Amino acid sequence: MVKKRQILVIGHNTNGCTPEHEKVAYSVGMEIAKSDSVLITGGLGGVMTAAAHGAKSADGLTVGIIPQADASEANEYCDIVIPTGMGLTRDFLNALTADGVIIVGGASGTLSEVCAAYMNKKPMVAIRNLNGPVAQYIDGYLDHRENVKIVGVDDAQEAVKKILELITA
Repeated sequence: MVKKRQILVIGHNTNGCTPEHEKVAYSVGMEIAKSDSVLITGGLGGVMTAAAHGAKSADGLTVGIIPQADASEANEYCDIVIPTGMGLTRDFLNALTADGVIIVGGASGTLSEVCAAYMNKKPMVAIRNLNGPVAQYIDGYLDHRENVKIVGVDDAQEAVKKILELITA
């Protein structure tokens, strides 16, 4: 049996998540499921809920790695919940679990996950025109080390296609 690819989707939690973020995240989740990959999220609201909902609508497998110790805190679309009780430190667990990362907007928590993925040289794709602190790094690097380029794409289909290319490269 071949290990399934694990793709982390990160972005705004409930606060700051717009209908556009939700729509894009839902489509990303659907495309991940269609690619027979496992969707990994932080398991909470906003982009995480929308991506998991999209993956479930396409019969995909979803994993939520939550900062709380109580699994009931996860969103309703998580098939597997990993309650870490680690608080925001779980951002590193999310990044390390992933084979690749897709960024849908976001704020400081998203940037934390991006930094963790960057330091561990995980392939990353960011959807353009969704703002957030990562927008300034699209098609570039976080710092002088140039660990991994954050590749910019324009939509959900392109995001999943590109992350799969980067994972297998």
